[in-house]
Amino acid sequence: MLWIKAFHIIFVVTWFAGLFYLPRLFVYHAQCQDKPGRERFKVMERKLYRGIMHPSAILAVGLGVWLIYLTPAWMEAGWLHVKLSLVLLLIAYHLYCGWLLIAFREERNRHSHVYYRWFNEFPVLILIGAVILVVVKPF
Repeated sequence: MLWIKAFHIIFVVTWFAGLFYLPRLFVYHAQCQDKPGRERFKVMERKLYRGIMHPSAILAVGLGVWLIYLTPAWMEAGWLHVKLSLVLLLIAYHLYCGWLLIAFREERNRHSHVYYRWFNEFPVLILIGAVILVVVKPF
């Protein structure tokens, strides 16, 4: 079980790295004025999302589900239910990032770089909440 937990943490870290970096790329992409620059951002965003974020998300969630399966008393862990709610929010955020990536690819982005600067802060809040729940187990 410790190996599963170790790899779960590894893939959570890589997933969050992408969740922090992709919206930052969106900030710069939204500010970009030249076509070669916009095309470069499209490639970077696609490779980050498909090559790092998506596989990491699938593995992090899959290993997390495996850990829950191996923990018979998970139903009584109130903190875990809240954490799973945060994970669902994170999955929705991840999928919305994919939708935004498509909007950039198709040249139909409607948001300013300021929007993406604020958008970039959401996974930080999820991370803080999840870490506190896992470490402190308040209920």
